[in-house]
Amino acid sequence: MSTGARAEELLGGRQCDADPGQQLIGVVRKGSRERQDLPAAPDVFVWLRLYQQQTWELGVPRKPGLPQWWTLRRPWRPLTYHAARAMLVRANALLGANWTLHDLRHTASYRMARDPQLPLTHVQWVLGHAHLSTTEIYLNPRELHQAGEKPQVAWRREAERVRRVYGLAS
Repeated sequence: MSTGARAEELLGGRQCDADPGQQLIGVVRKGSRERQDLPAAPDVFVWLRLYQQQTWELGVPRKPGLPQWWTLRRPWRPLTYHAARAMLVRANALLGANWTLHDLRHTASYRMARDPQLPLTHVQWVLGHAHLSTTEIYLNPRELHQAGEKPQVAWRREAERVRRVYGLAS
């Protein structure tokens, strides 16, 4: 969730794509197919290292160009989107939740878009959106929607407020 990357972008990563010293994780973007280094929280690298250590002790292959994420059962296979989704479905059943992998991206997106210290154009870059209008979707203030206002009206008004704050053209 920390990077705001799509699940399939993260799952496509290689063992050499994480740079803890710079706090960056490299992904290949869905739209452009270009590699992009995304900032990640320090905790991400702690948990990643713990995961790596566990998998290497189990015998998962260790080489910079190999996939970062693996199934934990033999035969070792790269972890696919569908396998990660199935894992989350099982966790949801245990917890009585209804999360999807994409919900993690949406949560990060909402948090970034609401951070007054983070310009919306930076959020756009991190999310890999070609158009700012796509990023503006994450400006939906839930309290306005809960007050009975139609979401589209709330989105438009909040997007206009952000445009004024950041001096963006309408």
